[in-house]
Amino acid sequence: MSNIGYSIREALNHFRRNWSTVFGAIVTIFLSLFIIGMFVLGSAMITNLVGNVEDRVTIQAFLSDTADQAMVDTLKAQIETWDNVESVRYKSKEEALQEYKETMSNRNAADAVAALDGENPVPASLVIKLDDPQQVEATANRLIADPSFAAVADDAEDVSASVQYGRETVERLFSVTNYIRIGALVLVGLLTFVAFVFINNTIRLAISARRREIAIERLVGASNSFIRGPFVAEGVLEALIGSILAIAALHFGMGALIPRLEASLQFLSFSLPQRVMFETYGALVLVGLVLGTFGSIIAMSRYLKV
Repeated sequence: MSNIGYSIREALNHFRRNWSTVFGAIVTIFLSLFIIGMFVLGSAMITNLVGNVEDRVTIQAFLSDTADQAMVDTLKAQIETWDNVESVRYKSKEEALQEYKETMSNRNAADAVAALDGENPVPASLVIKLDDPQQVEATANRLIADPSFAAVADDAEDVSASVQYGRETVERLFSVTNYIRIGALVLVGLLTFVAFVFINNTIRLAISARRREIAIERLVGASNSFIRGPFVAEGVLEALIGSILAIAALHFGMGALIPRLEASLQFLSFSLPQRVMFETYGALVLVGLVLGTFGSIIAMSRYLKV
């Protein structure tokens, strides 16, 4: 404990005597962690957006106008028991036509509906929402193969034509989202490595400037742990200050950016759960402490060799 107290006091004394070097190390840690945090939160935001899009992936099973309602209700209850099915909603012909009007409001939907002369050609359907949207194809194939659905399908001759989920669009979406997730992980890992190199070099320069002090301590018989203590404490304090500054910059920056993005793109949600924000902040502090600690230890190794 006395060695820990001595290390902290020496680190604080070095802060006062060599504030410019310390300031450079803190700025390096701050910028490194800020960039890492920016990409982590950015990738989390993209993942959240992608998740919202994925949640909209549903299967529409179109039903025949002459289908018996009891059979439809039985099929609905059966599908609700399937694995990976979150919910099943019955959409009547009237609801489907109204949805068409709202969706096509800017595409002369009123004229198209008026031309129908009171008839409603839009079929009723079952809208199936999934727990895991990436399993949409397997669930759709199961529905197509189900004889209960074939009995009430809109197109009895080609049952697959009565099941729609935008196969090509969904496959393209999942391909892009997987690339985004992998790219974000690789990029964050690369940025962490680059941050470690920069922080290590900055700490190495600070230690090099005090190499005579280290040599004298070795001559008087100081142990490696005694010599290393103040430098490790200094690295930890610099990392802690740098990480706190990075968190503050990210917090206020995201607080100013997200409302502007949501005001500009109102059909998208850019907000992140508080849990994700706090987990990111905690991870930045942890990464900063690890980088500062091991950066100091590795930088000191060349001066402690016998």
